[in-house]
Amino acid sequence: MKGNEALAEAAIRAGCRHYFGYPITPQTEIAAYMAKRMPKVGGTFLQAESEVAAINMVLGAAAAGVRAMTSSSSPGISLKSEGISYIAACDLPCLIVDVMRGGPGLGGIQPSQADYWQVTRGLGHGDKQLLVFAPSTVQEMVDTVFNAYHKADTYRIPAVILADGMLGQMMEPVSFPDEDKAEAIEKPWATNGHKGKRTHNIVNSLLLKPEQLEQTVFERAKRYEQVKQNEQLWEEYRMEDATLAVVAYGASARIAMNAIDAARESGLQVGLIRPISLWPFPEKAIEAAAGKVQGFLCVEMSMGQMIEDVRLVVSGRKPVAFYGRTGGIIPTPDEVLCEIKKLMGGER
Repeated sequence: MKGNEALAEAAIRAGCRHYFGYPITPQTEIAAYMAKRMPKVGGTFLQAESEVAAINMVLGAAAAGVRAMTSSSSPGISLKSEGISYIAACDLPCLIVDVMRGGPGLGGIQPSQADYWQVTRGLGHGDKQLLVFAPSTVQEMVDTVFNAYHKADTYRIPAVILADGMLGQMMEPVSFPDEDKAEAIEKPWATNGHKGKRTHNIVNSLLLKPEQLEQTVFERAKRYEQVKQNEQLWEEYRMEDATLAVVAYGASARIAMNAIDAARESGLQVGLIRPISLWPFPEKAIEAAAGKVQGFLCVEMSMGQMIEDVRLVVSGRKPVAFYGRTGGIIPTPDEVLCEIKKLMGGER
């Protein structure tokens, strides 16, 4: 299946019955797929009049305790940022998909990873965080949907799946669970009607007393700290004896793996750390590697954004280099291999 369509089908099988979106390349197939499938499963598909409207519809559905979803690409995510801030302030779980394109501004429709800062730095105003996942294959896009919904419900935090035009448009074999896996997580906070059996639930982000707002932010921060300790996800590839660690996520990690295999054939001891969760960032993996390798190389389809998180963990103990392409240009394995050889002094 095409990545966008596989992700949409996975969301339906994970229990999503309420999708609100607006078309924008290169994620429009998600909305188109939902438009066809939702009526067949008794769900709601609504193409809103704007991205702003769509995200606020997600807020309303999430407040009622159902699994809701929206998707967009980079400029559309920018428009949704205020609504996402409200959703986070209301402690509501939902799924937001960003299939990145080149930017800033309208940019271009080719793949990019230049939204890293946007989604990992809170996406909107206020002291808050979002769960952010970065799959690197179409199958992992499918698997990540189930995990993203589960973690969003568990911690009452909006979850973002960060893909790009390359993953969204490519076709790969995928498998789905035999049965729908919509976990029945209790949501006693939901505004879904009290039927005279409980007090009213109120969803609100406006707290006019500074002390009350501060205390609420403190309590939310404690939950974020639990997430940071418990939910870091990453994959390591050929790191057992590596003296150089390449750090790359999503589509860039696929390219880096090919470059690493070629480097190994030349006798270069190179490995890969692939962050799967971008927030929480896998600090544990970088910290462990910093005690073993001689340096790091960050490969991104941007001017260098994730590299800042790597450097924060490394804290100057080892050099952290960067190689990236931007504007919708995808780096090649040969380009990454060339950079590896430069850092390691040529072929061994």
